[in-house]
Amino acid sequence: MKTFQKYLLFVVLGLLAVAGYYFIQNLIPFDRRRPTLGESAPEFSLVDLGGGTVRLSDFRGKVVLLNFGASWCPPCKEEMPGFQNVFLKYRNKGFAVITVALDDSNPSSMVKELGIRFPVVMPDEKISGDYGNIVHIPVSFLIGKDGKIIKKVLGLYAEKDLRSDVEQALK
Repeated sequence: MKTFQKYLLFVVLGLLAVAGYYFIQNLIPFDRRRPTLGESAPEFSLVDLGGGTVRLSDFRGKVVLLNFGASWCPPCKEEMPGFQNVFLKYRNKGFAVITVALDDSNPSSMVKELGIRFPVVMPDEKISGDYGNIVHIPVSFLIGKDGKIIKKVLGLYAEKDLRSDVEQALK
């Protein structure tokens, strides 16, 4: 019986530690979490849905929208057509979009359904932490040509706002 009590105590303490970590993370406002505005965007190398490798450094010199979302998230799906529209308009002028799919399963059906033409990548164990411990989605980071964060958006990134931000960043 004592072994079971020790095991139960260990499990409860572990759960409390995890809950405490997430609670403390949420005490830091999103706009003050790292990376902050003006900081270099953390490098990553992730696998896209076709099996290719996508590295942030491959987009150096371009304005990049890095978006975190999931196919089960209604606001995430809602903002995708706007991302697609802005991407198609500005891709030849130096704008790129990368979406990190935080799905439990493969988001290929959503990509096909929405006709997404920009890279959708699967996360590794590191990227969410590198970008401020992503807990709530959608989250977007607009990265300037120099690789620095120029805007952070928690929640839906409206097409008109993205278009305006991209136009400004491409100047």
